[in-house]
Amino acid sequence: MRRGPRRRPPTVTTDTARPEGGGRAAPGAAPAPARQWPLLTVLSVAGAGLLVVGTDAFPHAFRVGTLLVGAALLLGAVMRRTVSSVGMLAVRSRFTDMITYGVMGGLIVLLVLMVQPKPWLRIPFLEDILHLTVT
Repeated sequence: MRRGPRRRPPTVTTDTARPEGGGRAAPGAAPAPARQWPLLTVLSVAGAGLLVVGTDAFPHAFRVGTLLVGAALLLGAVMRRTVSSVGMLAVRSRFTDMITYGVMGGLIVLLVLMVQPKPWLRIPFLEDILHLTVT
C-alpha cells in the first residue's frame, strides 16, 4: 500500500498556538484595557498588595499586603477556571494555569499566615519539620 508524499515540518516556526481561553475578554471594538480586564484585575490586586507592603503604613502591613498578593494569584486561578476568555491571563493550558496560580497563591497565603513573630496560624507538624531541618 503506497502512501502519498510525506509533508515535512517547517524549518522555522512562524506562529504559536494561542492558549485555550486566550482570546479577547471583551469585543474587539472595546478599548484595550476593557479587553484585558481579567489580567488587569489580578495585577491591580497584586499591585495594591505591593503598595501596602511598600508604604508600611500600619503594624501588620507586611502580612496584609502579602496576603493581597497571594489572594491575587488565587483570584487568577478562579478566573482561569470560571471565565471562558481571559485574554493575556491565559499563558498555558487552562489546567496548568489553574494549578500554577492556585499552588503559588496558596503557598504565599500559607507562608504569610505562619510567618514569625506571632504567627496567625500554627501547624504543629510543619513547625516540627522546620526544627528538624534547622537544628
